[in-house]
Amino acid sequence: MANRLTTNAHSNSARAKFAFAALIALTFLFAQSLLVSARADKKPTYGRIKISTNPGGNPILIDGKDAGTTTVSDRLLDLPPGLHTVEIVFPNGERWTHDFNVSAGRIYCIGLAYAPRTIPIPAKLPCPYAVNVSAPSTVSDGDVITFSADVAYPGTSALNYTWTVSPASARIISGAGTQTIQVDTTGLGNQKVSAILVVDDGSGEPTCRQNAEAGTNVLPIIIPPKNKCYDCFPVTAFDDMKARLDNFAIELQNNPSSRGYVIAYSGASSRAGQADRLIERAKDYLTNQRGIDTSRFTIVNGGYRDTDYFELWIVPQGAEPPTPTPTAQPSATPQPQPRGGTRSRRPRRG
Repeated sequence: MANRLTTNAHSNSARAKFAFAALIALTFLFAQSLLVSARADKKPTYGRIKISTNPGGNPILIDGKDAGTTTVSDRLLDLPPGLHTVEIVFPNGERWTHDFNVSAGRIYCIGLAYAPRTIPIPAKLPCPYAVNVSAPSTVSDGDVITFSADVAYPGTSALNYTWTVSPASARIISGAGTQTIQVDTTGLGNQKVSAILVVDDGSGEPTCRQNAEAGTNVLPIIIPPKNKCYDCFPVTAFDDMKARLDNFAIELQNNPSSRGYVIAYSGASSRAGQADRLIERAKDYLTNQRGIDTSRFTIVNGGYRDTDYFELWIVPQGAEPPTPTPTAQPSATPQPQPRGGTRSRRPRRG
């Protein structure tokens, strides 16, 4: 159902009247941004209405039942999936009403600005009249923008609503010819979507043809950076490990905003504490031989694999840190190893 504003058009010509500009952003959330109170590994079982008005303090009715009052900041109301009617009661008994077909995992945003109308209405001719169009100030690429019009026409003629949106790639997906349209923003990141509304009553009188417009900035989708295993290898000789740590240190120096992660695994048959020994050896080499400050990297005991194993990770700023992936359990009878672990023997000089 379309937005409905309950007013008495004929009596409003004799008294001051208030108007509101309604803005609704309907956003389908992807898996990583589902309702924050729902666990990422569980499918949400409810939807959410987000409401704010300026000024606040206006009664809210959900399906005819009291739901408190509005505030200038967002109020969050969780609703089960299905059709729900949201009403906000403004001064003088005016109401903003909209029906929402709530889906689980989706957030519906309502922002209403309430201000007095200042355009007087002549006694004989119902023109000119006030037309306001509102929309969210910003949305993200792929969101649906709702452009909503409030038209203070006191006459009895049927009004014609003609919308024009830009840029050309913006697409009206519903509401053409009505007071409210929805525009798809897919692929419009870093652009501004504008909607111009022309309203006329068909009389041909120039003052009975009014227009208004609103615009919304579309933010690009920011794909969070990903970490990467810069070098993952089984531990053999210490000289080989040093060469790999050298390259790892250079990569950290070349990427000062990144952080390093050193994950060491003990072989299933290695001596107890082998992973910790490998970690300390790598830490000592990176700090004392390569000059890498300990604040630039994190060391992690990853548990057990079939053999001693290293993972050297480069994690960009904002990326999730790596998670150890052990694949084995320690052997009941660890095999003895030569003193010094994996340090290779070098021939004596002399």
